[in-house]
Amino acid sequence: MKVIISETKEELGQRAGIFAAEIIRNTIKEQGFANIILATGTSQFETLQQLVSEEHIDWSRTTIFHLDEYIGMSDNHPASFRKYLKDRFLSQIGPVAAAYLINGEGDVGKEIDFLNNTIKAHAIDLALVGVGENGHLAFNDPPADFDTEDPYLLVNLDEPCRYQQMGEGWFSSLDEVPLQAISMSVKQIMKSRHIICSVPDERKAIAVRNSLESDVSNLFPASILQEHPHCTFFLDKASSGLLLEKELWN
Repeated sequence: MKVIISETKEELGQRAGIFAAEIIRNTIKEQGFANIILATGTSQFETLQQLVSEEHIDWSRTTIFHLDEYIGMSDNHPASFRKYLKDRFLSQIGPVAAAYLINGEGDVGKEIDFLNNTIKAHAIDLALVGVGENGHLAFNDPPADFDTEDPYLLVNLDEPCRYQQMGEGWFSSLDEVPLQAISMSVKQIMKSRHIICSVPDERKAIAVRNSLESDVSNLFPASILQEHPHCTFFLDKASSGLLLEKELWN
């Protein structure tokens, strides 16, 4: 695991996006295609903005999955992660080989079965992820399930997670935040060859410290990333502010 600390979230996003682009280009050069996982939310704004601006990526050779989506949410809702990816990523690049966007409407069990069968046929080369204020990885809130082999699962969203979604401006009240979501599992994320974890902002500082300096525990779901051989955390000055061993990073 590697940690790269930038002064600002803008610099963080630039460095993370450039690094992601390099991995994607090299993977396509080596094997002719790349399978990637994208994260959403405010923590990914700068990283995805940089990634879509990168040149010489043959997006037509990429297959895209993403981490999570709310149950019962239309892709016209401002908080929909399908909408997020369509607006902020897919509409900004050329055609892709395939994009499997999670549909939380309709028959949830059928959707999960489809996603599970589909991603099992794709070895993931790169996953872009973030860390929640409660330390969650995707929507795997603490105590997270580290054991399930299912790639996607139905999860209940805890109150701190739901408050974060409201606090980021996606919803005007807590009552509007859905109680459940379809989330990629921790084990599926960990199967990725490379992981880039972008975490800006002071409000994530406690979660960052727990993820990097606590023992691996499902009470701090993102701490599992310590065990990944090719995971890079991109932090800014604010999100790294509570690290006790900052001199060991960067």
